[in-house]
Amino acid sequence: MSSNALNYCLKCCGLVKRDLIACDAACGRVCHAHCSGLSQQQLLIIQILPNIVWRCDSCLKQAQNNQQLSEKLEQCLKQHEKRLQILEQSLARRAKLNESCKEPVLCPFLPHTIGRKAVIITSAFAILTLVLIVILATTTNLFGKTLNKSKLGDGDDSRQNIPINSTIDQDNIGGGLVLRFVPRAAWLAQPPQKQLPDLALPVPMVILLPTNSENCSTQAQCVFRVRFLQTFDIESQQRDDISFNFLIGGDGNVYVGRGWDVVGAHMHGYNTRSLSLAYIGSFRHQRPSSKQLSVTHLLLERGVELGKISSNYKLVGASTLEPTITEYNAELLYQSFANWTHWTTAA
Repeated sequence: MSSNALNYCLKCCGLVKRDLIACDAACGRVCHAHCSGLSQQQLLIIQILPNIVWRCDSCLKQAQNNQQLSEKLEQCLKQHEKRLQILEQSLARRAKLNESCKEPVLCPFLPHTIGRKAVIITSAFAILTLVLIVILATTTNLFGKTLNKSKLGDGDDSRQNIPINSTIDQDNIGGGLVLRFVPRAAWLAQPPQKQLPDLALPVPMVILLPTNSENCSTQAQCVFRVRFLQTFDIESQQRDDISFNFLIGGDGNVYVGRGWDVVGAHMHGYNTRSLSLAYIGSFRHQRPSSKQLSVTHLLLERGVELGKISSNYKLVGASTLEPTITEYNAELLYQSFANWTHWTTAA
C-alpha cells in the first residue's frame, strides 16, 4: 500500500491518521489502536516485541473456518471409509461364492452388467477416499502451521508471528508440574555485552530474590517482564547481562537468565559462590504462587543431579545476607520456604 494512500479504520470507518495498527494477515487492513480491543499493555507488547502481531476479526474467523472445514472433511472421510468397508466385506462374501462357479463371475446372483457397476462404484469410492485424504492432509498441515506460530518458547529459536488476540491457550504449558525451561532465545534475550566468567561448580549456596516488578501468570506476560528486566540491567544499571541465573514466573516456567555455569550479578560478595533464583513479582503483600514453589523444588533437584549445586547446599533469602538493602525485602516470599530442608536464616 502506498504511503500516501488514505487508511480507513475497519472498526469505526474513520480516517486513520496516526496511532494505527495493521493486521498481520494477508488482508493488511488497519484500524485505530483504541478500536482494536487491545489493552494498553497488549499494545505495548506489540510495539516492543517483533514477533507479536495483531490480526483483525475477519482473519481470525477465517482461521476458525479452516479448522471447521478440516473437521467436516475428516467426518466425511470416516463415513466414506465405513461405506467402503461394507462394500469390501460384501465383495469378499461374493468372491467365496464365485469360487464354486464353473465360470468366474463378478456376482452369482446378478447379471454381469450389474456386477461391473458394483466394481465401478467401489472404485469411485476408493478414488474419492484418496482425494479426501489428500485434502484433509493439506488442510491439517496448514492449520498445524498456524497453531505452531502461536507457541512461544519451546526451546527452539523460532520467532514466528503470534496473534496477540489468538484464542489458543498457552497458560498451562509448564504449570509447575514439570520442569520446563524457557531459553534465552525464546524470551528474545540480548547477547551479553562481553564474555562472562565461569562459575565454580557445584555452588554451596542458592539465593532467593524478588524482581520487584509486576507479577505474571501467563508466558506472554512473563516474557515481557524478563525482557524488560534485562533491558533495565544493561542500559540503566550498566551490567553486562541480566543479573540473575534463573527467573521463576507465576506461570510455573523457569526463564533462563545467565544459566547454571555463569557468575551472576545478583549480590556483591556472593556472586562467585552462589546461584540466584529471582521470583517475578513483588512479595511484600502477596505470596508466590503454588506453581512457583513447585517448580523451585524441581529446579533445585535438577541442579543437584547435574552437579551444579552441592548436595548440602544452603537455601537463603537475600534479605538475610543484606538486611539493610530495602529492595531485598520480600518477607512473604521467604516465609514460603521456612519449612524447607535446606532453608537457613543464618548469614
